[in-house]
Amino acid sequence: MTGKINTDPQLNAALDYFKTEDQSSGFNFESFDYKVGVGVNVTKEEILESVQKHFKNELETIIEQRYFFNFAKVISKVANDLKWADRKAIVECVDLEKLKLLGPKTESNSLLQAEGRNKESKRKTTVSSTPNSSEPGSFIWSVLSKLHKVGENYNADGYVITPNTTRLLREHVKACEGKYRTRFPPEPNGILHIGHAKAMNLNFGIAKLKGGHCILRYDDTNPEAEDVRFFTEILNMVEWLGHEPWKVSHTSDYFHELYDFAKELTRRGLAYVDHQTAEEIFEERGGENKGPRRESPYRNRPIDENLRLLEEMRKGLWDEGSACLRMKQDMRDGNPQMWDLVAYRVKFVPHPRTGSEWCIYPSYDFAHCLVDSLENITHSLCTAEFQQSRISYYWLCNALDVYCPVQWEFSRLEIANAVLSKRKILKLIEKAIVTGWSDPRLHTLPALKRRGYPPEAINDFCERVGVTTATSTVDNSLLEACVRNYLNEHAPRTMAVLNPLKVTLINYSQGVIEVEAPDFPTRANTTKHKLRFDGVFYIERDDFREKLEKDYKRLTLEQPVGLSHIGYVITVADIIRDPEGNILELKVTYSPRESTVRKVKAFIHWVSDPAEAEVRWYYPLLKERKGEKTTDFLDLVNPNSLKIYPEALIDKGIMNASVGERFQFERIGYFSVDADSSSSRLVFNLTVTLREDKGKKYNKNL
Repeated sequence: MTGKINTDPQLNAALDYFKTEDQSSGFNFESFDYKVGVGVNVTKEEILESVQKHFKNELETIIEQRYFFNFAKVISKVANDLKWADRKAIVECVDLEKLKLLGPKTESNSLLQAEGRNKESKRKTTVSSTPNSSEPGSFIWSVLSKLHKVGENYNADGYVITPNTTRLLREHVKACEGKYRTRFPPEPNGILHIGHAKAMNLNFGIAKLKGGHCILRYDDTNPEAEDVRFFTEILNMVEWLGHEPWKVSHTSDYFHELYDFAKELTRRGLAYVDHQTAEEIFEERGGENKGPRRESPYRNRPIDENLRLLEEMRKGLWDEGSACLRMKQDMRDGNPQMWDLVAYRVKFVPHPRTGSEWCIYPSYDFAHCLVDSLENITHSLCTAEFQQSRISYYWLCNALDVYCPVQWEFSRLEIANAVLSKRKILKLIEKAIVTGWSDPRLHTLPALKRRGYPPEAINDFCERVGVTTATSTVDNSLLEACVRNYLNEHAPRTMAVLNPLKVTLINYSQGVIEVEAPDFPTRANTTKHKLRFDGVFYIERDDFREKLEKDYKRLTLEQPVGLSHIGYVITVADIIRDPEGNILELKVTYSPRESTVRKVKAFIHWVSDPAEAEVRWYYPLLKERKGEKTTDFLDLVNPNSLKIYPEALIDKGIMNASVGERFQFERIGYFSVDADSSSSRLVFNLTVTLREDKGKKYNKNL
């Protein structure tokens, strides 16, 4: 009852204690607490850390055996490490790590592993071809297998049956024509992020797969934080990810119906007007220390008085904070969502859509389930933090004798070391750490779009992450792997130099020549683009070192190197320096590759007769936690999350690229044209690096 025993291992240990311990001399509370783990709370982070440790220890075997590996062994070891951890949470963490490392399980790749033919698996995060969410085995199919059929809400766990349920369900099935109907309900008080993409895929995906409908519904009940631009941007992102709403609605469309519901609830004696302050209500509900609860002194006032006061609130006769309408639920219930939730509050704030028509606004807890009912939603899908709210969701619909949808919870998506909280993003913007909601270092959808993340890759990522009941924290490398997987097939190759070093061929006399380079080297019959070469060109400064060092395969005074596509092998003849000794230029000689007798260890990229550009290179916005504890996430902000190459050089052949167009800069990474570009100077954002090249300094954090 006190919540200090909250896992099956603790409960089983408690039962065993009473069976085996001698209590004839009195009950030993200290011994009981120790042996049962009373009050011990094993966090999801601790479980994940232990799972990752054992995955690391078994990594080679897991990669070799893939889904034939006995993962129960890992589960058992984690359970031994964390005696009081919830076993279900352990299994979910193991499944998540398994998915991140191996990708989705398919019959074909399992057979390949069984035959020992997959020799390519490395410790890098890679992905196979994009799963099809319309095929059995996809995460949407796995969710569908758990959902009730249309009109069979009563088959869902915890669904409340009333004398009117059968009639209401019949009317509901007729209204929705027996088709699945879901909704995606974002709040227009900020910009959507990667977690919303998962919710979109689930809601729109289920409706599409079952031939039903999905509504885009703006949950606009808090006018203080809402802005017209958010409405527009949300719709843009929904459509960008390829989703087509059956219709677009707003909670504010139903403000009149919701107010009528509030009056009816009050008439039934199930709502009352409270004049306590927010602080007093908080203390009444147990306060900071979760102490005893007490009923409001206004809870049992007459119905007629409550109706009169509610109408006075509606007419603006009560100041903000001086009155609110609360639902009359059950203060003795163990669930806080039954402790007389607020249904309406006074706010003298114009609404973006209804203007000054209303000065009272419904709360989420009051409006959400009732609008679901009005729109005949068959499956109300929400993230797991709303699981406690299911009881109040059902209570309110049944208290008003209206159709009651079923609430289904799924895991919230979290990205490690990413900022998804609207409050935190606003703080980053206020402190000028980022430039706005679309700063490419963020994981908002406009930011990912600006950075060059394809919507197909984001949907692929959501498919691979799947759905569990526990909040999943996924490493960003899986998202990046999905992006690489897509761009490898869709981003044409070009050459660019970020930190240029001038090189002149001293034995070159052919003038300007053109060579052809493939747009997609691994694709048969690929298109090609032409490169100009005139004997003066630029290479990366990191591609030259004066002294030959171990494992360094590029250009040195002692070691020649090849030039990509043109095939020349160059050898350093002289170094030109400024008065401070800095290298300004290399003088080199060349010979065609076919004529050289020296073995070339590497070919490097170059640009000749280039155009200037700016390249923005992004590192993680937050540093990894290294055991330190901090109460302010700003302490984890990486001060070197952005590096700008203002004097980068690109091939002139891409100067007409449009905003959002993506390219692979050979040997560097994938890049997208930013909206800050002009007709004379392009600006590129790093989308994602190529797979790590240990010889490259681009891929190392500052």
